Amino acid sequence: MKYLVIFIMVIAFIAPVSSHHSDAGLDMDSLVTFEGIVTEFSWRNPHVYLTVETTNESGERTEWTLQTGSIITRTRMGWASESFLVGDNVTVRGHPARDGRPYLLLDSIEQEGGAVLATVFERDSGGNQLEESIAPVSTSTLEGKWLTDRSKLVNYPDDFDVFFRTQLVLTAKGRAAQATFNELSDENPESQCIGRPTPAMIVVSGRYPLQIEFNADEEIVLIRSEYWDEERTVYMDGREHPESRERFPTGHSIGWWDEDILIVDTRNFTDHRSPYQTGVPSGGQKHVIERYQLTENGTRIVVEFMLKDPDYMVEPMIHSRELVYSPHVEILRFDCDPESTSRFLPQ
Repeated sequence: MKYLVIFIMVIAFIAPVSSHHSDAGLDMDSLVTFEGIVTEFSWRNPHVYLTVETTNESGERTEWTLQTGSIITRTRMGWASESFLVGDNVTVRGHPARDGRPYLLLDSIEQEGGAVLATVFERDSGGNQLEESIAPVSTSTLEGKWLTDRSKLVNYPDDFDVFFRTQLVLTAKGRAAQATFNELSDENPESQCIGRPTPAMIVVSGRYPLQIEFNADEEIVLIRSEYWDEERTVYMDGREHPESRERFPTGHSIGWWDEDILIVDTRNFTDHRSPYQTGVPSGGQKHVIERYQLTENGTRIVVEFMLKDPDYMVEPMIHSRELVYSPHVEILRFDCDPESTSRFLPQ
């Protein structure tokens, strides 16, 4: 029988899988390959998992845990909840855990007699993939669904934690916090379904669409992301931020128009242990300013953000990118599952 290869992504924002914790604890320089039998296929967010049982020459059995990306990214690659069945014979290739436990980040899996469920990463990103075959669509407003034009990110690492590691200039306090962070423990917010607040929704918009909605009656703008189901209300009625002691997981956002540019000012963030997936915290002084401007005859928007947090950052971080109008993309629920999100922790 022929094996057909199902390629999957490897870590959140780097050419293979969209992950929600970084590659700490995994040997990304090594690949192991083995054959086995599927004993579980767990279709949950933030990670879809498989367990595969192997048997060595002495008859000893080992059950491997295989981490993949989210249901959202798997679905856009052609996967479904019935893609693997208990008893399927598979050949697995992936990056193993450094501590020797039978856990790996999946690179590829060959399914005996199965159908090809996905192709290589460059064709897996849903909206971005469709951009190659769907003519540009224009709009006259910032409202709608938007995806990053990944072809124009050549000057930035295409990986969430590497992106911030290379862009943030840390204070001594920031470096110390990063050095003591134990990602493979319940100290990691990802192990408790605690997502990453703004500007994460912009950084991940190549995988997870960003949606903007105006509500003129209530004088608010809603900005949503599939990523951890983040939703922000931007108050456009001229109000100020509340007192600094009043804080929110996604911050408090106020906005205004500068001619045709929407400016969003967000402060009053709740403390977060690792919002950039690097072990660098954020605190009460975190401040994000975003600018959204329609360009290219309404087919794109330019999004820029400035991130400041003087407790942990020596200087502000500034980033700009283009997002493509993508009305064809469906916004899906992330619905983080507590058991699945903590499964990467050593037992």
